[in-house]
Amino acid sequence: MRELGRGYIVLNASLKDRNISILVAPSSCWQVFMTHLQILGRGVCYTGVEALKKDNGECCVTLEVAGKGDLLGFKRDLQEAFAKAVTEAFGSIPDEMIPSDEDIEESFSASGAVTYHILSDGNKVGGAVLAIDEATHHNSLDLFYISTKEHGRGIGYKAWRAIEERYPETRVWETHTPYFEKRNIHFYVNKCGFKIVEYYNMYNPDPHRTDKEGLPGDGELFRFEKIMR
Repeated sequence: MRELGRGYIVLNASLKDRNISILVAPSSCWQVFMTHLQILGRGVCYTGVEALKKDNGECCVTLEVAGKGDLLGFKRDLQEAFAKAVTEAFGSIPDEMIPSDEDIEESFSASGAVTYHILSDGNKVGGAVLAIDEATHHNSLDLFYISTKEHGRGIGYKAWRAIEERYPETRVWETHTPYFEKRNIHFYVNKCGFKIVEYYNMYNPDPHRTDKEGLPGDGELFRFEKIMR
């Protein structure tokens, strides 16, 4: 258990054979009752954990590794969330889903890839796909979404803090977002502490993507980095 700033507490725990990170925020808003506490090597195993909300409505955000059987639903939910952002920016969406099935599956199977469900009070509300490099500790947030129905509750920020806590050895986090995604740009820069380090466009194309067909805004992207240490 580690206490962060602003009263946030992160519990790294193994619950019913599942490894989870729980961001309890803020600590004054939650009571966590733990039974059958065991110390297991580097971690703590909590069985029978129950978190009770107080009247201010704060939510408990956790990460849960997604199984192979979950990936189809994960992909559909991600595409639905992205479609809303494209519609808000352009008034409509292309015929093909964005991100494409191929792009998402490539992220699922990339070297060092880890896929997480984001849970709010135990309910799936989003997800993240990370690329973790254990050698360099230069890690990437490849995909990240929160259900549009859950926007405005601070879940994205709590999920990101839980991700940071899950990988404390990270030296640099990297991510990308389309230039028109104002909500995402605000989130990464003003909430999470990333900095814009590159702008991919027709004069400075993304070296990792040559096929921009079907992408809104001609595939223009910002690249962000967050230096951790």
